[in-house]
Amino acid sequence: MASYTANCVRTGDWWAITVPELKGLFSQARRLDQVEHMAREAISLMLDVSPHSFAVVVRPEVPQEVTQAREARQTLRQAERSAEETTREAVEALVRDGYTVRDVGELLGISPQRVSQITRGGRPGRAHRPAA
Repeated sequence: MASYTANCVRTGDWWAITVPELKGLFSQARRLDQVEHMAREAISLMLDVSPHSFAVVVRPEVPQEVTQAREARQTLRQAERSAEETTREAVEALVRDGYTVRDVGELLGISPQRVSQITRGGRPGRAHRPAA
C-alpha cells in the first residue's frame, strides 16, 4: 500500500497542507484533525484512486514549546512506570518482612487498599483466601 506524507503548517486560521511525494498538490484544513481527510481527498482526486487505497502520515510543523511539552510528558510517563515498579518491589519486600499493610502504606505514602492491590498482583477485588 502506498503511503503519502501530509506536511502541514499553521497559516492564519488554516493548516496549509503539502504532499512532497506529489508535486503541486496543496490543500488546507481548518483544524489539525481534518488534515488527513483533506490530504486523502486531494491525493485521491489527483491520482484518480480510491481514498482508502493508500496511507497518509500527518506531520505538523509545531512550535518548540510543543516539542518540549511532548518530551516532558514522555519523561513523566517513564518516571511513573519506574515509580510503580519500585513501589511494587518495596511493597513485596516489606510485606515479606512482616510489615502490616497499614505500615507499608504509611511508609510508602500510598493507601492500605493500594498496598493490598499490589500484593494481589494489581487486581482490585477481594483478597485471595485459601480453601480450608
